Amino acid sequence: MNPIMKEYFRQKLLRWRAELLRDSTETLQSLHDDGGLQEPDISDRATLETDRALELRTRDRERKLIAKIDAALQRIEDDEYGFCEETGDPIGVRRLEARPIATLSLEAQERHERMERTHRDE
Repeated sequence: MNPIMKEYFRQKLLRWRAELLRDSTETLQSLHDDGGLQEPDISDRATLETDRALELRTRDRERKLIAKIDAALQRIEDDEYGFCEETGDPIGVRRLEARPIATLSLEAQERHERMERTHRDE
């Protein structure tokens, strides 16, 4: 992968990471501002608790995604970005464009998913 492409993906990953961190900060601020559950109606309180739980689960998934973004940025620094961890073959640019944190080529990912389905059914 040439330096221009690496920089393109580095910037894309950094923008994505910044967006996730901004959303996380907004969620924390929102939870802090809301204080305790002050809704007098039990159904309103239950709805609020459900919404908060969903928001926190979403942020947890995003936290894990940030770790994957950081790993991809490290692979760029180590000059390993864009290569399949399983085969060592280049990962297609179209795949990286769709999933910049990809660590497997499309073929390796499909193999991996087939194996998961096979073992899940057992």
